[in-house]
Amino acid sequence: MINGRERNEAPTGKVALVTGASRGVGRGIAIGLLEAEFRVYGSGRSIEQADLPPEIRRLRCDHLKDEETAHVFETIRSECGRLDLLVNCAWGGYEKMVEDGAFTWPAPFWDQPAHRWTGMMDAGVRAAFECSAHAARMMTPRRRGLIINISFWSAQRHLGNTIYGIAKAATDKMTSDMAVELKPFAVPVVSLYPGLVRTEAVVAAAKSGAFDLSTSESPEFIGRVINALFRDPNLMARTGQVLVAAAVAKEFGVVDIDGSSPPALTLADIGFEE
Repeated sequence: MINGRERNEAPTGKVALVTGASRGVGRGIAIGLLEAEFRVYGSGRSIEQADLPPEIRRLRCDHLKDEETAHVFETIRSECGRLDLLVNCAWGGYEKMVEDGAFTWPAPFWDQPAHRWTGMMDAGVRAAFECSAHAARMMTPRRRGLIINISFWSAQRHLGNTIYGIAKAATDKMTSDMAVELKPFAVPVVSLYPGLVRTEAVVAAAKSGAFDLSTSESPEFIGRVINALFRDPNLMARTGQVLVAAAVAKEFGVVDIDGSSPPALTLADIGFEE
């Protein structure tokens, strides 16, 4: 029992799935939604070892494997009968940044390792497509639900890696086109851009001076923003759009866990190379 409720039972009854919830942004979103009283499911390859509250239902899943993805949705359907919110946060491509002593992330596209394409396009974009298809089959009959694709500014400007840009641009286009097909069923879908998030990797890098965390966001902040979007009665007016999490937060008066209001970045604020 948790505060008089059964494990993973939320008073609102709203059911959310966060993919890639084992760490980083996905983990923060799952925690933020739990605090907003969603019934939260989290999926990921290492979800069983994740530092998550016990109320979050962990579903071990490699989203590169369609049968495992299907099992996640079958489990949610069996246990809840519906899905109200899908957050596609599963992502690959950050693994093996250093290979044979070389930092390969900023290498030109012709020198990029093949696994990075698989990590970003298959474990990222394709996984989001498959999960969205499963979610749509649960949401469209009810004419209720929300799909959020976590994306980033590399969709609009070169940020050191061509595959990264391709994957995020594909995510935003996927959002736009899915919105057209979901609109008759009153199910919105949006791309959401976080700012500099204090994930485990970012905090570690900041210790060596790689990042200035003074205007950064907690991982839970994105979950708070998603909760505000979910409860927006005019959300359909935003379907298909790219939204900046910090800008949405200012609109709805959402603050971070420390009470701060992270700045809303624009394209002009994002570093780039000529």
